[in-house]
This record gives sequence, C-alpha cells and structure tokens, in this order.
Amino acid sequence: MDLSTTPDARTPDSAAGGPADLVFLSGPVHTVDSARTRASTVAVRGDRILAVGHEEEVRPLIGPATEIVDLHGKLLIPGFQDAHVHPVGGGRELALCDLSAAVTADAYRELISAYAAAHPEVAWITGGGWSMEAFPGGTPTREFLDALVPDRPVFLVNRDHHGGWANSCALERAGLTDRTPDPADGRIERDADGRPTGMLQEGAMQLVADLIPEPTLAEQTEGLLRAQRLLHAYGVTAWQDAMLGYAPGMPDATPAYVAARRDGKLTARVTGALWWDRARGAEQIPELIARRAELTAGRLRATSVKIMQDGIAENHTAAMLTPYLTACGCASDNSGISFIDPEALRSYVTQLDAEGFQVHFHALGDRAVREALDAVEAARRTNGLRDTRPHLAHLQVVHPEDIPRFRRLGATANIQALWAAHEPQMDELTIPFLGSERAAWQYPFGDLLRSGATLAAGSDWPVSSPDPIAALHVAVNRRAPEDPPSAPVFLPEQRIDLGAALAAYTAGSAYANHLDETGTIQPGKLADLVVLDRDPFDGADEDIASTRVLQTFVGGERVYAADDA
Repeated sequence: MDLSTTPDARTPDSAAGGPADLVFLSGPVHTVDSARTRASTVAVRGDRILAVGHEEEVRPLIGPATEIVDLHGKLLIPGFQDAHVHPVGGGRELALCDLSAAVTADAYRELISAYAAAHPEVAWITGGGWSMEAFPGGTPTREFLDALVPDRPVFLVNRDHHGGWANSCALERAGLTDRTPDPADGRIERDADGRPTGMLQEGAMQLVADLIPEPTLAEQTEGLLRAQRLLHAYGVTAWQDAMLGYAPGMPDATPAYVAARRDGKLTARVTGALWWDRARGAEQIPELIARRAELTAGRLRATSVKIMQDGIAENHTAAMLTPYLTACGCASDNSGISFIDPEALRSYVTQLDAEGFQVHFHALGDRAVREALDAVEAARRTNGLRDTRPHLAHLQVVHPEDIPRFRRLGATANIQALWAAHEPQMDELTIPFLGSERAAWQYPFGDLLRSGATLAAGSDWPVSSPDPIAALHVAVNRRAPEDPPSAPVFLPEQRIDLGAALAAYTAGSAYANHLDETGTIQPGKLADLVVLDRDPFDGADEDIASTRVLQTFVGGERVYAADDA
C-alpha cells in the first residue's frame, strides 16, 4: 500500500509542549481507523498519541530523552480489548486443579490425582477446565472422582463453566439425594435409579458451590494480577469483566479489582458488568446504581449489567426456538432454558437502559438471542435511541430473521471466535442435536458483518484461551490454529477477513467498552499499543496464529515485553 496516502500526521499543536516521550519508527502501523489507513511512525507524549505519520514528519518530536522503538518492519496495532472475559476466575484457576490443558479422561485422572497428592492440606479440591467430549454424553460421574479422592469433597467446573462435577463426598455435604428437586435454572443429572451422578448443570452447581470456602481477598487479588500479566502478554490492554457479583460457580471478583486499583496495580482499563441476580427482579436496580457509583473510578468503571438469558447448547440448556433433537434424530421435549421470563426481561432492560446502563447479554441459543433483541427493541421504543451500547455475547445460533436487527437496534454482536471451528464438542455434542438447518446458523460472523452490525470480540476465558491472535485465526479461517489446511472449514461462508476481525478485537471492543479514547491509533487518543513480531497481513491466512506479541503498552507505559522484544 502507498503509505504516502495517510492523512496529515499532526494535530496543530503537536510540536508544542516539548519532545515526545516515546516514538515508534520504521513500521508498518495499522491504525484501524475507519479507512484502515497505514503509517510508519507514531509519537507518544505522556499517556497520549501525539502524532501518526512518517519519519520525516515525526522526527522533529524526538528529543534527547525520547525512547525509540525501532519496529524493523514489525506491525504496530492498537491494544486488543476483550469484550467478555473472567480474569479473576481464570487467574485463580491457574493456581488450582487446572485441567484446561488436557482433553482425555486418562489425563484428567493423572492431573487430579497429582493435585490431590501435592495438596493434602486443601479441604476442598476445586478448579476445572475439563472438556465434555472426554466423557460419554459429556457427563462424567462421581465414581470416577471417588476412586481418586474418596476422603475430601471435589468440585470441578467444566471448561464452559456451565456445569460442575462433584464426587460423593461433595454431594453428601450438600445433602443431594434422589429426592432433591432440580432448581428452576438448572438440572441435576441422575442415573437410572434417580440418584445424582455427580454432574450438576447451570444453577444446580450452586447446591455444591455454596459450600466451598470463599477465597481470601489476597487469593482473589493474586488471581487478578496473574491474569493481568497473562492478558498483557497476549496484547490485551482493556477488557470487560462479564461477571462482577456472586454468580453460579464464581466468587465475586469485585474486591480484587478494588484492592488492585487502591494499590496502583491495576494497569489495564476495565469495564465491569454487574451481575443481574436472576432470582430477583427490578428491586435490585437501585443497588446496581449504588454499586456503579461506588466502583467507578480510575481504570475501573462498573457501567454495564450482565444478564445471562440461557445456558449452552452442549448440555441442552441454551434456549432454542424449537426443541433439541434426541440421539436418534427425533424432536425431544426440551428446548432449553430462558433464565428470565421474556416479558420481565423487556421490562428490566428498559429500566436499566433508562438509568444509563449498558446491558451485556449472555445469549447463545436462537430463542435467547431473539428475547434479548426484543428487550433491546422495547428499551429503544420507550427510551429512544440512547448511547448505552447493548451487546449480545456468544451468539452460537442466530435465526436468519434476527441478523438485520443488530444494526437496526444498535446492538453490538460480541463474538467468541475461537468457538467457530470443528472440534469434538461441536461435532459430537452439538451438531447432531441441533439438526442440519439450525447447525448452519452457528456463529454467523460473516452474515452479521455484511448486515452492517458492529462486531466486538472476546474470549470468555477461562472458558477458552484468552489469546486474541488465536481468535483472529479462527475468525478468518473457521479452523482451529492446530488444524492443518486440509481440515474441514466450519461454515466457510461465515469467514471474515483479517481487517474486520482485528477491528472487532480493537475498535469494536473499545466501542462496546465505552472506551472511545482507545481502539485506534490516532492523534489525541490514549497510547494503548501492541507490537507484533510480524505483519500478519503479509502472510497466508493459515499462518495468522503463528504471530506473537512482543510488547504491550497502556497509556504509553510498557506493561509487557517478550524476552526477544
């Protein structure tokens, strides 16, 4: 591309105020502005971008104390922003019984045994990250755990965090028997005699999770800081924590953020989504307003409310417009769970929107997506079009009739691109139970983009990897990074180009996070920047995942540097 076509580098007063503190030379620089322009040089003063252009334009801003970062042809981009992530839980789980790196029952057997042996002092064995495809029907049993840890309670959440696996000791502590009813928002898996098998779905997890000792503030804060280091290493400079408050299987992360902010250790920019308690109603709105005021300061803003409208497809709790199929291909009597009555949802969202809250929906099945969009439409009809920027996360199954509603309603599509690929959980536990027509509506990134919808992107870590580059790879290729080029493409018509995917993970997520001074590289914006080890636009799409982050800057301050940076 002809770099000379980039707009004028300087704001009128760019030479005023002394030299730059930091200058990036010898780009390319991918600005992610509306025209996707490119430059070769960026100057930073304080926490702001001072100038964007080319060396001859920016060199007058270099002083004797200016730090020079010679890009040597490596790509400079805006910082990635994760629009849906759970850093405190993810950071904590790395220090617990972490099963996320394994995918087989034998590997889980070894990991659980080793952790229990190494931690005899731990009263409860907790952690998780196991994959459903490792067990028949996606549901492991208490007997598996009993053989490994018979004398202490064990409770391990799956990688989706929508189900928990308990041993007999944990079930006994919770008083779960064949007479225990299912909660309204969950399911206790049972054997042929009606006895709990050890697998608890959705809200049923709380029957055991409520008994687990709360982590200390120090443990939670340590988890947050561990997560922050990891996210910065992946080039993430800001995120939306999708769960501030007490929710199924997750302790409240809020105190950890407050402690990190107080101690000057919160280097990322964080938008917190306050948890909507689905067992309550509109009476909690004044409490949410008070929490917003209390928590919003510095780099933490609690301006969003998270509403989980359904579960996940693999355990048939995602809310669908028509029933799931059975193993023989017949219609079942189950179409999933809408956690909040749709009429009540419309009322709640309208009230939250009137109070200036963004609503952040978990909407995975096509019925949940429609119910969330109906709620946004009700809010728009009552309150008018307000800059509240509602967004719907996950969007696994979207009915084609609902695709254009995102643009019309100003509802952002928050995609988790890593999930849009063939893998055992998709091929064995999802597609057969959706049916061919509905399975073809999964993760419709291309359709959403072509319809004019705004795309944001997130990882949902610890559900899946927090690596944005891996997610970009899948968004473009619709294949997992480890898949060979000959592997089947998952719904190839839903692929999007690298520029659109990168924009979703930068400018799009910045929009969803209400961080308007970030997301692009332009004069006057905050200097949240990432140096990649190469320019992935110059290579084959199949090689995107081989790109690495070398340096990460937040507000002009280096928060991560690789050993070879």
